[in-house]
Amino acid sequence: MRHITSLLALASALLLGACASTHRSPPQAAADGPASSACPRGIPAGTRCYSGQDSAGAFFWVAIPADWNRVLVMHAHGGPELGAPTLARTTEDLQRWAVTVKAGYAWAGSSYRRGGYGVTMAAEDTERLRAWFVQNFGAPRRTVLHGQSYGAGVAAKTAEMYARVDGRKGPYDGLLLTSGVLGGGTRSYDYRLDLRVVYQSICKNHPLPSEPAYPLWQGLPRDSKLSTAELARRIDDCTGVRKPAAERSAQQRENLDAILETIRIPERSLVGNMNWSTFLFRDLVLERLDGGNPFGNIGVRYSGSRDDAVLNAQVLRYRADPAAVARLAADSDPTGDVDLPTLSLHAIDDPTAFVELETVYRGARERAGTAGLLVQTFSRESEHSYLSDAEYPALFAALLDWIDHGRKPTPIEVMARCKAFEPDFGKGCHIDPDYQPRPLSARVPVRQRP
Repeated sequence: MRHITSLLALASALLLGACASTHRSPPQAAADGPASSACPRGIPAGTRCYSGQDSAGAFFWVAIPADWNRVLVMHAHGGPELGAPTLARTTEDLQRWAVTVKAGYAWAGSSYRRGGYGVTMAAEDTERLRAWFVQNFGAPRRTVLHGQSYGAGVAAKTAEMYARVDGRKGPYDGLLLTSGVLGGGTRSYDYRLDLRVVYQSICKNHPLPSEPAYPLWQGLPRDSKLSTAELARRIDDCTGVRKPAAERSAQQRENLDAILETIRIPERSLVGNMNWSTFLFRDLVLERLDGGNPFGNIGVRYSGSRDDAVLNAQVLRYRADPAAVARLAADSDPTGDVDLPTLSLHAIDDPTAFVELETVYRGARERAGTAGLLVQTFSRESEHSYLSDAEYPALFAALLDWIDHGRKPTPIEVMARCKAFEPDFGKGCHIDPDYQPRPLSARVPVRQRP
């Protein structure tokens, strides 16, 4: 198991962790005591809520239900957000995950200290908040990490970084990963580079011919004033994606079909994925990697257009910079070096984080020799940001039973637990115990890697 000091020393040497602390011990908790706050709408009556800003500048909420079961859930949110951190973002997280509090768990979530990409940084901020909780409310009976989307990568990194602290077992007891972006930065975003180059080959308006050219892996030039509204307008001009299907021109229908079939994403996620491959890429490349290119498409064979030969001849090709890839990997790629019982849930038709990313994470756990501590479950749903209410308390209950009693759950047992929670949390158990995802290469074309 890697020692925390080596990971933090590495992270501090990276621009991705430029805002991360350089200490060799767990992040120091904020000195200020808890400030009681009125709970946001939708939180169960009787819950004690606290909000504030920690010593590094991250905003947070803590919610402790009246019937607290003495288990703390540390929540790592998705994103990443690209603006400055706000309390409002964490308020939304608490409201979205109110089901956790309703099920009797204390909940704590950080906004992270800054916007933009930085998995190691966000892991440190999650641990800082946990330490603050213990400082002010005492040690819980169990502490579970729950990561959602990008936050699943943050939670996995947190579990790795704090597996050992000062030679002792770390503070976390279990790991729950939902809708996880679990391929790290070097594998999870390949399809978004593919989207940019295929889109530009077909639409030729991002950038426009009248605008300065730039490498598409950069996302945008630093000084670009392009807005999300203008980007959506350009996408609509080319594809008609925001119009009813009957109102699209024949050319728009052809363009849209070619892009969706080639990249293998649903229509409703096109604008969102283009936003990520534009504005997130700019932050990641220019602000965190000093302009280095972590994404390449050499060797990719694109298929799904009306004329794939023409598409592959025209599409722009880029070779990733090995140094940039290594820096991104050190910050964000899971090593699998986790000694905690780990349970995951992923929608089979997730439109944002492909379900096939779960095979990348399982591969990391297998290489690290920790796959025996991983149970992956899959649901017949087509959402990314939130799944069915009843599924989350079922996952927590199965994970706690594993931690406390050594009973490793099977997917069918998780499904049975979910059914038992439906009377209190509503219908909505969609777990398919027999489903196994294909390799990521079945969804995202293979490419040469540094």
